[in-house]
Amino acid sequence: MPKLGVNIDHVATVRQARRTFEPDPVWAAAAAELGGADQITIHLREDRRHIQDRDLRILKETVTVRLNLECACADAMLDIACEVQPDQVCLVPEKREEVTTEGGLDVVGGFERVAHAVKRLSAAGIQVSLFIDPDLRQIEAAVRSKAPVVELHTGSYAHAVRTATESLELDKLRLAAWEASQRNLAVDAGHGLTYSNVVPVASIPEIRELNIGHSIISRSIFVGLTEAVREMKRLVSR
Repeated sequence: MPKLGVNIDHVATVRQARRTFEPDPVWAAAAAELGGADQITIHLREDRRHIQDRDLRILKETVTVRLNLECACADAMLDIACEVQPDQVCLVPEKREEVTTEGGLDVVGGFERVAHAVKRLSAAGIQVSLFIDPDLRQIEAAVRSKAPVVELHTGSYAHAVRTATESLELDKLRLAAWEASQRNLAVDAGHGLTYSNVVPVASIPEIRELNIGHSIISRSIFVGLTEAVREMKRLVSR
């Protein structure tokens, strides 16, 4: 049964729309923990479009479950990560023009940069995860980089639900999860997962954790964040 990581970025998105002090993602993390979140995930982007440095630092002091920081491989971001010491750093691709992360990290094409980031974070005592597409070449490169964890990008599956390619995309995730596990990598998954499409991914036995944000935050507008997390936790636990 996979654990549930709750991404609270979009609580900060609402706050930054008005450049004010509410809603506070620090409060959101507490509400998510009450709902059963096993991990709090945040993405500190280089353009600071939602989560701010202040949020990261306070969350490090207040979160009682694991704190997972998503960030780019940029040296400035690695400096912050090594200073703050979250429980895990998930290295992700980042483009200023994208609305949200559009695909997995190209570990094959940017191997030296990724391997350097993995080495630096690992030396600081931080567990490292690589956010990658369910591609066997990327898994092989992740192994060579010495990262202990991969997070499989589930966006292609999420977009394919209720289309002719849904089963194909799910099979890609199953194969990638199995292959990564065989190579002694811990396997997480996330991106685009919702209350209506999460169960097949949660059923993949090698996946230890799902990171879900937008769908939970959207649901929380109507039922509250604690209840929204509880509802997702029940589906993941099924």
